[in-house]
Amino acid sequence: MPGRPDPWGGRGHIGTGYEKGTGRLIQAFPRPPRGGRFTPMTSDSDSKIIRDPLWNTIRLDSTAVRIVDTPPFQRLRYIRQLGLAHLVYPGASHTRFDHALGVYHLTVTALRLLRERGPRDPAAWEGAERIPYAALLHDIGHFAFSHALEELEPDRRPGDHEEVGARFFRGPELTAALEPLGEGAADEILALIRGDSGLPLQGLVSGSLDLDKMEYLRRDALFCGVPYGQVDVDRLLQGIDLFQDPVSGRWEVGVQEKAVSALESLLFARYQMFRNVYWHHAVRAATALYKRIVEEAVGAGLMSREELVGPTDEELLYELAVRARGAEGVAARRIADRWLPALRERRLPKRAVELTAADLAEITLPAWVRGDSPAKRSHEDALAAEMGLEPGEVVIDFPERGPMFLLDLLVGRRGGEVVRLGQKGIPGVIDLPRVADGLYRSARVLRVFTFSPATLPVQRLMDRLTGAS
Repeated sequence: MPGRPDPWGGRGHIGTGYEKGTGRLIQAFPRPPRGGRFTPMTSDSDSKIIRDPLWNTIRLDSTAVRIVDTPPFQRLRYIRQLGLAHLVYPGASHTRFDHALGVYHLTVTALRLLRERGPRDPAAWEGAERIPYAALLHDIGHFAFSHALEELEPDRRPGDHEEVGARFFRGPELTAALEPLGEGAADEILALIRGDSGLPLQGLVSGSLDLDKMEYLRRDALFCGVPYGQVDVDRLLQGIDLFQDPVSGRWEVGVQEKAVSALESLLFARYQMFRNVYWHHAVRAATALYKRIVEEAVGAGLMSREELVGPTDEELLYELAVRARGAEGVAARRIADRWLPALRERRLPKRAVELTAADLAEITLPAWVRGDSPAKRSHEDALAAEMGLEPGEVVIDFPERGPMFLLDLLVGRRGGEVVRLGQKGIPGVIDLPRVADGLYRSARVLRVFTFSPATLPVQRLMDRLTGAS
């Protein structure tokens, strides 16, 4: 069968290839080579085709099909990729399910391209056959509305989505789906997702160049209808390579120098999406309301933090409503009668104060501003009292996401030298990391949201931030 031409220069469908001498269509997952050849993992008859609005055609092999058909993976159909961003960008109703398939697709494509030009050293391909499934499962543990609940203080949540993902790996459905990959496969895949496996191809799943970032930036921009997340994915995939670390001698995923400008497109697209979409003031307002609902529900005993693991977006909101309506107390009443209806009807908290990076340039912010904590809540409730609002109805929001540009990967220079790219960049080759801190600061905005219209003098907030009050 001739197959359709693909944009990566192969003869068959994206993510597949033809076995020399037989013309048989095979998957492109490389295993450690024997005599320079790779063993196909599955035949075309075992695979399934999925149509995708971003990548067009995604082919799943038989193991991927088994994984996708499990209840834990099907649950991702009902977890919105961008949490509550659909309240601002109506098209942003895409899901973790869509995104996971896209990351799997890009990983299969990257492995095929690496197979065509990569090293013949078997050490470089150790564990390669499990990389696509780590990509497919990287978001299996997400909470309802994705990342929002990871911002709660530790005693209000059971861990981050990667920690929670380990629970699904121990379940019977995924255990059975991964069994054909051999003993220890589940643990190795989980280590890849966490970024601590040590395998040469780890960087495709978790790292500076992981395919997760390429996928979500493109998909999020498409569904939000914004021009900010444009990444030169084609060029990056063509530029990804395996290099030996000149210090340790270990094989690692890196990028060829000729594709470094495309890497800059990835970094800058991430900055633009955080500034304009992920940290949009109304998205943050909706997130603040949702977090406060869950925080109060857990604090009032309406729901345990362990019960946050498993529910989908709508299941969690429904369960919160049912329990709040059936309980007594102030927290239950305002969750049931005010806060949940406000979230459903998009009556979002209002900005009382907004401080940009320029406003905060001369201020050393106190530690309690970052993240959710009892100390921060006490400051919020004190402001609420000053503004004539009830406790819990003021939120100080100062989002953080770790380093905006965390770079640690190998670059193959045109002359053959391999060098490590870090936070200082490579002069004359990639300079964006030099301004990373400035870009990160400019993307972050400190806001005070109030659940009812209220006025807060800027100086009053400044005094609290500087300890003057």
